[in-house]
Amino acid sequence: MKPSLLFLLACTAVLAVGARADAPEEPKALVQKVQELAQKATAMAKDAFSRVRESEEAQQARQWLSDNAELAKQRLVWLKEQLVELWKKTPAA
Repeated sequence: MKPSLLFLLACTAVLAVGARADAPEEPKALVQKVQELAQKATAMAKDAFSRVRESEEAQQARQWLSDNAELAKQRLVWLKEQLVELWKKTPAA
């Protein structure tokens, strides 16, 4: 489940309102504060997206492993049988 862009924009808006409450009389300071908070929000969003992507990749890997575990076991049994047959055919030195 990916976080929505709307949620991230809402968070940024809340941070901007908080910055305005901290410095209502100084426009330059307000702009600076909003930029800092926007950078923090961007970093947090990137981190959240990274975690979601890693989680999805791990889930896909687990699904692939569970789907292919039985096939891998069958192939190992077949390989073992082939090695036994090859071993029987090999002349003793």
